[in-house]
Amino acid sequence: MPGHFHAYLWTGIGEELRLEEERRPGTPEFPSSPVPPIRTADWLARPRRQVTATFETPADAVTWLAQEYDLATRALLHPADEARIGREVRLANAAALLKGGADIQWGFWLTDGRFTSVGVVCCPSRTAVHRCPLMIGAT
Repeated sequence: MPGHFHAYLWTGIGEELRLEEERRPGTPEFPSSPVPPIRTADWLARPRRQVTATFETPADAVTWLAQEYDLATRALLHPADEARIGREVRLANAAALLKGGADIQWGFWLTDGRFTSVGVVCCPSRTAVHRCPLMIGAT
């Protein structure tokens, strides 16, 4: 199991997701962009100010995911589509995946052309070589 978990949250104009140069590490735009990276683990390559919260356990991370899910679902563009998956399935899957070291990334289209991205990244990552943005466990 990972040492800890970083939470990331972005809500913005959905069209901004097309700005791929801002979403790929190694481009000049990437470090300063708030737009979610294409690969979830690449959140770790962003500045520490973009970390919304940090958790020691998967259970604490899932509690945060539940709160953000509840906020997002108040403004869903297509609530019936999300109802097919639902809160309990999402949270149960998130708990199991985080315990196994897999990152969580949820994205929802909201009203007025907005999009929200809710993610939890395992740190250290199994899929990326980025160091911890908060330097937790750094020697």
